[in-house]
Amino acid sequence: MTNHQLPLDGILIVDKPADWTSHDVVAKVRKICQTKRVGHTGTLDPFATGVLVICLNRATRLVQFLTGEDKEYLATIRFGFATDTGDLTGTPLTEPTATDHLKPNLIEEALKSFRGRIQQIPPMYSAKKIGGVKLYEMARRGEEIERQPIAVEIKELELIGQIPGDSLFTIRVVSSAGTYIRTLAEDIGKALGIGAHLQSLRRTRVGNCVLGQAVTLEQLAEISATGKLSDVLIPMAKSLLLPAVQINETEKGLVQHGRAVQRAGQWRSGEKLKLINNDELIAIAEFNAATKILQPKVVIA
Repeated sequence: MTNHQLPLDGILIVDKPADWTSHDVVAKVRKICQTKRVGHTGTLDPFATGVLVICLNRATRLVQFLTGEDKEYLATIRFGFATDTGDLTGTPLTEPTATDHLKPNLIEEALKSFRGRIQQIPPMYSAKKIGGVKLYEMARRGEEIERQPIAVEIKELELIGQIPGDSLFTIRVVSSAGTYIRTLAEDIGKALGIGAHLQSLRRTRVGNCVLGQAVTLEQLAEISATGKLSDVLIPMAKSLLLPAVQINETEKGLVQHGRAVQRAGQWRSGEKLKLINNDELIAIAEFNAATKILQPKVVIA
């Protein structure tokens, strides 16, 4: 770390380049920002691009809350054949089939059944662990095992358009955490009776963090070299979509020692809230509806 920089706490939004793993990006950010305390809030496949939310220093304590936020994507699906990975990096499972009959109205009709709560089978090429082993590790050994379906929610799903003269259609998806967009693409193809896989995937939002706030790794290196990292860091208080509760200086002192504060409110028991003092995030607390107290669970400041 250069002499004119101090360790900074906050959220960094990186526009992940294609062909980089999320781990590679974290390692690069760690080197650029010259700090060991770096974490991300949800992986992107190497072929995918877009929003990768990086937490620096004390903000790493927020990873557990940011990981569960909704995600938004622009996904381009190629119809005609499926691949073993569900994306363009895989091996085709069949010869390409005709797609001339696929029109926007047909795609629109197929999308209707995927809005709302749906069940997905996790893909073999995923980081999900079964018996302590990541599925993609088994897949690379040529193994395939039975996977139980998981419940996810597709909150928004719309057709953006078709690439002229090709079997490529782009959709916009807003989904709950844990949704597999590759699986969604494959399942849309199955609903249409045709193989399908992801040609491209770009994440445009994670919770409150949007692509418009993102920097490339090259830009980050330039910004860091001039000692202006704070210019692109999002304050911890603004990064979480949790309801905010303002606390005074006396309450701040209590919260910093893990003690509860009294508040009346219409929150649910067990609901998480962020405790704020002068725009500074002090803690994440849990509400007890019976006692009307906010009990700090994670103290930040």
